[in-house]
Amino acid sequence: MGFVSEFKDFAMKGNLVDIAVGFVMGAAFNKVVASFTGGIVSPLIGLLFDADFKNLKYIIKEGTMNDAGEKVGEVAVLYGDFLTNVIDFLIVAFVMFLIVKGVNKMKKKEEPAPDPGPSEKDLLMEIRDALKK
Repeated sequence: MGFVSEFKDFAMKGNLVDIAVGFVMGAAFNKVVASFTGGIVSPLIGLLFDADFKNLKYIIKEGTMNDAGEKVGEVAVLYGDFLTNVIDFLIVAFVMFLIVKGVNKMKKKEEPAPDPGPSEKDLLMEIRDALKK
């Protein structure tokens, strides 16, 4: 029973729960960003290239058509998909930066500790020196 109790204490620590909630929210936010990039940003950038941005590719070896009319054997570098993922990452990183910056601003600034003054030893030395005079 000690192992289960120890694991429960570990799992219920505030930081671990906060991390789990943040992870779930981050995954959901990533889906929103991916749909934003794929549905709004990519088509707008695709206008510049006069093509579907996500389908941009550099064909290294042309494929051939099979009997079903599908292209097979094509070798290509899918740089449009890569660029879409880079844009997704940059958006998520920027939003996370703004969130961390906002949280840090909301935290109370630690006030410097007040000067403790002279130590007990210093006071006793002053009294001793005053008595000598």
